[in-house]
Amino acid sequence: MLAILVSGECPECIPVPVLNMTEAFSSNSEAVLQRTVDVTASEPGGRAGDIEGLYQINDTCQFIQSKDFKKVALQFPDELLKDSVAVSAAIEQKTKVKTYILGDTSYGSCCVDEVAAEHVGADCIVHYGRSCLSPSRRLPLMYVFGKRPIDVQKCAATFRELYPNNESHVVVLYDVTYSHAIEDFRKLLSASYPNAVFSVLVADHCDGQEQACGLLVNDNNSDCLENSVVHKFGRQFCLEEGKSIEDYSMFYVGCEGLTLTNFMMTWNHCAFSSFNPETSTGRAESININKALMKRYYAIERAKDASVVGILVGTLGVANYLTLIEQLKESIRKAGKKSYMFAMGKINVAKLANFLEIDVYVLVACPENSLLDSSEFYRPVVTPFEMEVACNKHREWSGEYITDFRDLLPGMCFPVDCRSFACLSFVSGGNSHVDFPEPDESTNEEDTTDVSLITGALRTSCLRSSAEPTGGSSASSSLVARNQTLTVANTNAAASYLAGRTWQGLEPKLGETPVVKAVEGRRGIAIAYEEEGTDSRECLT
Repeated sequence: MLAILVSGECPECIPVPVLNMTEAFSSNSEAVLQRTVDVTASEPGGRAGDIEGLYQINDTCQFIQSKDFKKVALQFPDELLKDSVAVSAAIEQKTKVKTYILGDTSYGSCCVDEVAAEHVGADCIVHYGRSCLSPSRRLPLMYVFGKRPIDVQKCAATFRELYPNNESHVVVLYDVTYSHAIEDFRKLLSASYPNAVFSVLVADHCDGQEQACGLLVNDNNSDCLENSVVHKFGRQFCLEEGKSIEDYSMFYVGCEGLTLTNFMMTWNHCAFSSFNPETSTGRAESININKALMKRYYAIERAKDASVVGILVGTLGVANYLTLIEQLKESIRKAGKKSYMFAMGKINVAKLANFLEIDVYVLVACPENSLLDSSEFYRPVVTPFEMEVACNKHREWSGEYITDFRDLLPGMCFPVDCRSFACLSFVSGGNSHVDFPEPDESTNEEDTTDVSLITGALRTSCLRSSAEPTGGSSASSSLVARNQTLTVANTNAAASYLAGRTWQGLEPKLGETPVVKAVEGRRGIAIAYEEEGTDSRECLT
């Protein structure tokens, strides 16, 4: 019980109760076991029509029955979990299949949680709500974005206010939850804005599987050329011949969030405007992209100074994430740094603060979750692209920013034919892959030395060959000869850090500790042990 002092009353006249410290900091275990929760069931017929249309029950049942699936995983974000039981019951009633509700996803709810689905032996996944449209590989997939309300007339009026010139070249992007209204929006503007390009949602799969349920097919893209197709973040649109993406403005339909930030960081040379359907207002986005890029460049400099790098596994469902992890480990090793891999689910400040040996973390996640604001973290968290800039001297910082790690991989696959979304063709080659330089042994070049822009100290980049062994037992991995600036350096930075710590954990001291009989320890809680007397408790009364 907490005593609250009311204005006008004397503190001495208010009785202060004596606190039972055990009950204040912990609850009774028996009360937890005997506690009952009253759950009021919603009316089954009250929202049956809404559930049927909002969650596309008929389309979902058709998808399940067409492939003869027996076990179906239904993945819901937190805000839609309240309807998960009703959706599951409706699907089971119509298809007679077994459904499993995936509520708490391992990482971001925008990504498909294939690992959780495989734990229950599911044959396919139905993903509900907002999605980053990152490609998945393991299980057949269906997207159900939902239908968030939007005033299409107001959206079109806002577009005309922001772009009074009817000849403006504008690309229309949108959150997937508003894809149901884009066709009506296009019909209102296509006649008066001939140069407006409306993007199409395309979820690509390299194995030839393509889930088009809920994805818009735009007729304007039927005759576009391959070299004018832009495919990024599950969106596809065609540019006018002779035009580049920098010649277009961007109009985004959706609320402010990670999706919009991801678009603005990637196409940072384009002017952005947006329409918020929740407030029915539009605006020209005034975020300082240069300031945001310089903030990311600061993180790159921190990565260059780092000796020990922690690779954070932020996804288990995005395709080719294991390939990227191996590429990062190789790039970090070639740059003369040490890497450790961490798989800890959803990351937070407390988790990463446990590893003081790590100088910088690199997060492997989907494009939207990669842009993590690490200002509150003990160590900075960078993206795979930023780590590549820090390690690979052939990749220079030019203002171009890459959030999709698939562009960094060699031999990637992406669709090039926009005429048929049911069967896409793929070609090899990452859009922004840069080979790591190999040391030239014939010229016997010394390691390059530069000055850190953060600390002002000298730093040396040690370029290792791919043929060098990576095992810790080899002589080359224990001591490395440096140039005249730095003579000898120990590459096992984590071990050096541990050796320099004043407390290194519990020391067994075998044979040094006398053997004694077991004695009774203290009882109670740390703030008031029972054998400490009543002095500390009397001061509270």
